[in-house]
Amino acid sequence: MKTILFILLDNFADWEAAFLASALRGGVMPGHTGRYEIAYATPGGYPVRSIGGLTVAPDRSTEAGLPDECAGIVLVGGMNWQTPEAATAEPLAREALTRGLLLGAICNATAFLAAHELLNEARHTGNTVEILQQWGGDRYTGSTHYEERQAVRDGNLVTANGTGYLEFTRECLLALAADTPEAIDTSYRFNKQGFYNE
Repeated sequence: MKTILFILLDNFADWEAAFLASALRGGVMPGHTGRYEIAYATPGGYPVRSIGGLTVAPDRSTEAGLPDECAGIVLVGGMNWQTPEAATAEPLAREALTRGLLLGAICNATAFLAAHELLNEARHTGNTVEILQQWGGDRYTGSTHYEERQAVRDGNLVTANGTGYLEFTRECLLALAADTPEAIDTSYRFNKQGFYNE
């Protein structure tokens, strides 16, 4: 199986990775089979703690580069995407784009991409275009490609705002052909509406 690398920083947003990682590894719905391995990377390979207090011991460091048989990377949002440690993710994100692998970014990780000139040529979203402009400064010239949507997929680039984790999951699953479009849509609707649509 190919591997999807999730990049975590201290104070990462637990919920922004949960639905996607479990669908990739365990299947989009009960009875379906997961089609990808999951690995977690952090700066220096050190454990990190989520906003909710979950401590994660990673599989590798961001400095180790992409794993063999890598199919994509996911930058999980959180509060530390403006730190020096976050910069270790930039070469991985750039390599993923260059190689045509999935590059997913949600919440403040989208602003990180803007600050590294990785959103200038593609349709994308984020928390707000103003935040992307603030973080990116002169390096972010892609505001005309910004869309006010929960999640946006442009080829293998998937971006989402911090409340769009289910839409982000859906678009990443579609980009990776992790199951049929029908099964992915069923999974999205189930997680969005639950058993009862109130």
